[in-house]
Amino acid sequence: MDAVRAADVYAGIPSADADRIRQLPSARGATAVSELAGGITNRNYRVVTPGGIIVVRLSDAESSALAIDRDNEHLNSISAAMSGAGPPVIEYLPQAGALVVGWIEGRTYAEVDVRDPANLPRIAQACRMLHAGPRFVSDFNMFDIQARYLSLVQAKGYRLPDRYLEFLPKFELMKKIMFEHPEPTVPCNNDLLAANFIDDGERLWLIDYEYSGNNEASFEIGNIWSESTLPDELLAELVASYWGRAAASKVARARLWGVASKYGWTLWASIQAAMSPIDFDYWGWGMEKYERAVAEFDSPGFADLLHSVTPTE
Repeated sequence: MDAVRAADVYAGIPSADADRIRQLPSARGATAVSELAGGITNRNYRVVTPGGIIVVRLSDAESSALAIDRDNEHLNSISAAMSGAGPPVIEYLPQAGALVVGWIEGRTYAEVDVRDPANLPRIAQACRMLHAGPRFVSDFNMFDIQARYLSLVQAKGYRLPDRYLEFLPKFELMKKIMFEHPEPTVPCNNDLLAANFIDDGERLWLIDYEYSGNNEASFEIGNIWSESTLPDELLAELVASYWGRAAASKVARARLWGVASKYGWTLWASIQAAMSPIDFDYWGWGMEKYERAVAEFDSPGFADLLHSVTPTE
C-alpha cells in the first residue's frame, strides 16, 4: 500500500525527475508533488512533506553552457537568504542536480505588477536588501557573458539574428564608456523577471539565483526595466526609488545595462533553442528582446545615452 501511495504522489511527474526527487532526504515522506509553471532553464517542483513545503529545482549538466555554475548558485542562494531577500536553502545534492529551497507563500508577480508605479518602491527595497547582504562567491558581467555566448554560438553554428554582429562595435563602445566610471559591485540576482518576485502580502522576496553574482546595482535596475518592458518614465521612477533621486547618469546607466542585457540574452535564447529539452519558443522569446535592443542601437538617442552615463552630478 505504501508503494502505491508513493507512486500516486509522483503521478504525472517524469520518471527521471521523480527518481531524482526521491534521492533527497528533505523530500522523504512526500505527500504531494506538482510541477511549477514558468521554468525555462530548470524544472521546478512544489513538494509537500511532513516537515513543510519545499521547492525542488532540477537542472541538467548542459546548463553549464549558459554560464551557470550550480555550486555558485547554491552558495549565493545561502547568502541571499542571509540578507533576508531570498528564501531559506534547505538542501543541495549536486549529483542529482537538485537545489532545495523553502516555499514562500505568496503571489508571483506578473509584468503588470512590475509596471504598477505603486510597486516600484517595494521592488527597490527588496533589491537594496539583497545588495546590502553578504557578497556572493562569483561575479557577473554581461559584457563577458555575451562574449562567451557569442563564441559558443559561432563555434556550434547556432542561429544568429540578422545584423547581430553589426552592433558589436556599439556594444564594445558601451563597455568602454561605462567602465571609465564603474559603479561598485554588490550581490545581485541579475535575472529579475517578474516571476522572480514573490509578494507575501507584506514584502517582496527575490527568488532564483542561478545567474547571481556581484554586479552593478544599475544592471539589476536596468534588467528589471528590460524584462518587464517598463515605459521610460517608470525606469526613472525605479531609479529614484532605489537611489533616492533620478540622476540623469543613473537613468542612462540603467538603460544602457538594459540594452546590454537584451543583446546578451538574445544569444542565451539561441543556445537554448538549439539544446534545451524544454518545450518553449526560445527563439521567439529571444527575438522579442533583440528587436527592442535593435531599436535602441538604431535610435538617434543612443549617442545621448552614452554621453549622459558619465556622472556630472
